[in-house]
Amino acid sequence: MVSVKILGTGCTKCKNLDKKVREIVVANNLNADVTYINDINEMIDAGIMMTPGLVINGVVKSFGIIPKETQIIGWINDCAQ
Repeated sequence: MVSVKILGTGCTKCKNLDKKVREIVVANNLNADVTYINDINEMIDAGIMMTPGLVINGVVKSFGIIPKETQIIGWINDCAQ
């Protein structure tokens, strides 16, 4: 199972990314566990300088933006193999 973490402070942008990723996982039947993390220390440890951060299997894929759906699907599928 792919581990997907959304790191955010609870702002609208962070919540939107969380919602979008969860919808993508369900709609595409992806084998992923999505977790929302709002711990500042975890963000610092991950090197997230701007929220929201998207971490897949321990690798930071994006921060400060909401990636396109195709990017998110591709990242999750790449990690699932």
